[in-house]
Amino acid sequence: MKHVAIIGGTGYGAIELVRILHMHKHLQITKIISQSQQGEYLASIYPHLIEFVDTPMEELDINQLKAEIDVVFFATPAGVSKALIPQFRGTNVQCIDLSGDLRLSNSQDYEKWYGGEAAPEETLKEAIYGLPEINKEEIKNARIISNPGCYPTSALLGLIPALQQHIIQPTRIIIDGKTGVSGAGRTPSSMTHFSETNDNLKPYKIGKHQHIPEIEQYLSESVNNKIAVTFTTHLIPMTRGLLCTAYGQLTSDITIDEVIEIYQSHYKSHPFVRIRKKDSYPTTKDVYGSNFCDIGLFVDERTNQLIIMSAIDNLVKGAAGQAIQNVNLMNGWDETHALHTIPMYP
Repeated sequence: MKHVAIIGGTGYGAIELVRILHMHKHLQITKIISQSQQGEYLASIYPHLIEFVDTPMEELDINQLKAEIDVVFFATPAGVSKALIPQFRGTNVQCIDLSGDLRLSNSQDYEKWYGGEAAPEETLKEAIYGLPEINKEEIKNARIISNPGCYPTSALLGLIPALQQHIIQPTRIIIDGKTGVSGAGRTPSSMTHFSETNDNLKPYKIGKHQHIPEIEQYLSESVNNKIAVTFTTHLIPMTRGLLCTAYGQLTSDITIDEVIEIYQSHYKSHPFVRIRKKDSYPTTKDVYGSNFCDIGLFVDERTNQLIIMSAIDNLVKGAAGQAIQNVNLMNGWDETHALHTIPMYP
C-alpha cells in the first residue's frame, strides 16, 4: 500500500481524487494539505464525505511528506506546484501536478500565457506530459507527471489520429470547446454566479486561453510539424462535462467508414477511448463521472471537412481520473484500476 498526500485539498479536483482513491486498493490517503483550512475536517466542507475521510487537513511540511509519503497529487492553482515540486528532487516521491505549471516545455511560453515565472528548467525537463494515449511508455518510468488540461485532453485525443494519418491538413484547424462550470473551480466569481450562468452560453478567454499553447505544442510534437489552431471556449450552464468539436480540411477523398476504422485501430490498446459508430455522436452525459473519452466522427463531403467530436468529464479524464491513470502506469498496476466504472446516467 502506498501513502498519498493531496496538496490543495478543498478544490473540485481534489474532491474527485478523494472519491476515486477510495476505490483504489494500492493507494491510501494519508494527508490532505490545505494552508487556508488546516485543522478543519474535509467533511465539514463537503458533508458527502462523512465516514469516508476522518483526518483533519494539515499545513504543508515538505520534510514530513518526503519521509512519510509515496505519491503527492498537486491539486493546486497555477503558480504553486512549480515552487514545491523541485523540493522533492532526489527523492522517490512520485509527483503528479494537476495544474498547468509543467505542461509547457518552453519557459517563455509559460510566462506569456500564464503571466508568471516558469518552473526551473531541470523540473520541466524531468516532467512527463501525462496523456497516456500518447506517452504511455514514458509515463511508466516517470517520477514527475504534468497532468494535461481538460480541454487539451479532449482536443488532442480527437485530433492526433487524423493528423498522424494525414487525413486532415495541419493548417486551419478550428476547435470549438464547451465546458461545465466546475471547470472554473470552486472559488466564486461573477462569471460563475448562478444568475450569470443559468440560461446562458458565454464565450470566454477568446484568443488568450492558456490551453492554446498546450494544444499546439503536443499536436506539433505528434506530427513533427508546427501547428497553430483556432480555439474558442464557452461556458455552459451545467456542472460538469466538456465537449470539443474540431474541424479539419480533408487531404483526399475518404469515407466515414474508413475514418472510423483508422480511429478504432489507433486506440485499440487504449481502454479509455471509445470510438462511436457511424451516425452516433458523443454527449457529455455519456461520459459523466467516468474516465472515458468518447469520440464521434463525420465526413462532410459538401465542405470537404472532417468533423471530430470528443467528450470527457472535465473532473475525471480531464483531471483526477487521468492523474490516477498515470499513477497506475507509473507503478505497474492495471491501467484501469479504480477507474473502469460505468458512467452515471442520467
